[in-house]
Amino acid sequence: MAVTLADIKKLRDMTGAGMMDVKKALEEANGDFEVAKDLLRKRGQAIAAKRSDREASEGCVLAKAENGFGCIVAVKCETDFVAKNADFVAMVKRILDIAMAEKPADLEALKALKAGDLTVEQLVTERSGVTGEKMELSDYAFIKAPLVDAYNHLGNKLSALTAADNAAANHEVLHGISMQVASMSPIALDAEHVAQEVKDRELAVAVDKTKQDEINKAVENALRKAGLNPAHADSDDHIESNMAKGWLTAEQAQIARDIRAKVPAEAEAQINLKKVEMIAQGRLQKFLKESTLVEQQYILSESKELVKDVLKKENVNVIDFKRITLNQE
Repeated sequence: MAVTLADIKKLRDMTGAGMMDVKKALEEANGDFEVAKDLLRKRGQAIAAKRSDREASEGCVLAKAENGFGCIVAVKCETDFVAKNADFVAMVKRILDIAMAEKPADLEALKALKAGDLTVEQLVTERSGVTGEKMELSDYAFIKAPLVDAYNHLGNKLSALTAADNAAANHEVLHGISMQVASMSPIALDAEHVAQEVKDRELAVAVDKTKQDEINKAVENALRKAGLNPAHADSDDHIESNMAKGWLTAEQAQIARDIRAKVPAEAEAQINLKKVEMIAQGRLQKFLKESTLVEQQYILSESKELVKDVLKKENVNVIDFKRITLNQE
């Protein structure tokens, strides 16, 4: 049977598929809308399967909050062109609205929710069929609290939620904290909320770095004592290069090599472990100060106040935050 323009428009409105895809599906289905929808869906599944090994690093991240609930959803695609497409962004907004209404417990529960005749996961697969790109609903986060704020950064690649324990708290201040979370990417509210395994890992890194700094310092001192510029002998390659340039004689180059071969082991054996531990602890505290929300410098403060001081002054108690980004960091 002949396919009319009205039929094409109707199925396109129902599925969001391209005009030519809709026309072809209706023709193959002899005008049967349900069969045509299944054909479009199968095409999307086929493309998704075909592209399963492709990297989806672009996409759209959106957040929303109201009535003590906020959530973020992220849908990935392959290209920035598709990520900025109005229909793709509209699909992400639709998924966000479904999540806000149904409040699923996790990502898998969100994927299983109904979006009209489809599940949310099928909706994404169908859109993949329309664009020909791999797509995936990659992230979902939510907060339930007396007051929740949402912030969407320009470009739809970064969103944040923050929550306060009082519904009457200053919402403007809370929104500023959402911007802080988005901008500064804290790992926890404060040091007490940082996982012990993270602290242990950072301390171990700090200890290793401090030991290496002490060894490097000993090597540099030995080079200077021998009358050599440490910058000319900080690696075997540099020694060779600087000898070729005439900045080091063959004799000086050999002295530098001998120092670099001998001094590190001697310096390591003489390291003051108490000093190393003290310096490493200082580095850990610096990491915690820079990486926890309340200890960070507030980005909206002209007087360089800390977040904790702003919150105390405004009587706002932040109890949780979430952050999702597709940006490379």
